[in-house]
Amino acid sequence: MSRYVIVHGAWHTGKELEPVANFINSAGHNAYTPTIKGNRPGDSKTVGLDEAIGSIVDYLSEHDFNEIVLVGHSYGGMIITGVADRVPDRIRRLVYWNAFVPNNGESLNDMVPPQFVGLFDAIAAERGDGSVVLPFPIWREAFINDADLETAQRAYHVLNPHPIKTFKDRISLKIDPAEMTIAKSYLNCTEDTALLPLASPPVAEAGVIPASAGFGQS
Repeated sequence: MSRYVIVHGAWHTGKELEPVANFINSAGHNAYTPTIKGNRPGDSKTVGLDEAIGSIVDYLSEHDFNEIVLVGHSYGGMIITGVADRVPDRIRRLVYWNAFVPNNGESLNDMVPPQFVGLFDAIAAERGDGSVVLPFPIWREAFINDADLETAQRAYHVLNPHPIKTFKDRISLKIDPAEMTIAKSYLNCTEDTALLPLASPPVAEAGVIPASAGFGQS
């Protein structure tokens, strides 16, 4: 039996990953889906990356979780990298599930094309509360294009405004990721058309947002 802590991506909460946790639990394991600070109901949208990482560190400490498999989805890859740097003794394996894998000093914005950085900056400036929302056309075409329109719209209304500071902040690590001794797995789900393998020029040429866009069903 293993213990899994699954960390969601941007615009989501842990609730959206509960079906995944239920599947893992049905196999005889224990799975948990905390919500990152900044995405919980009522959270300030001025939260930065350091606070977001700290909220999952605190979650592990409060539950006294050890020997866990820590899974990060999309933006959650930024979070689990920071958590592993702070409390490596609590983690047995890191799993990057269509996720960002930052080097020390990198921000999420460093890993997406400039046009998307500019788009999100413009959206956040218009909103004025420190948050960015995902435009429906991007959600529809890049994140959930295997669903009918009604399903896509229903799923879209579940999303919540995300603190843009977590995209801008550069991760600060004490341990070089290359020297981290925690076991790591990297999952690239073929159904996830929003975050494709890095080396996929034919797909990119076909007009699908490439991996560098970083929208791995954040």
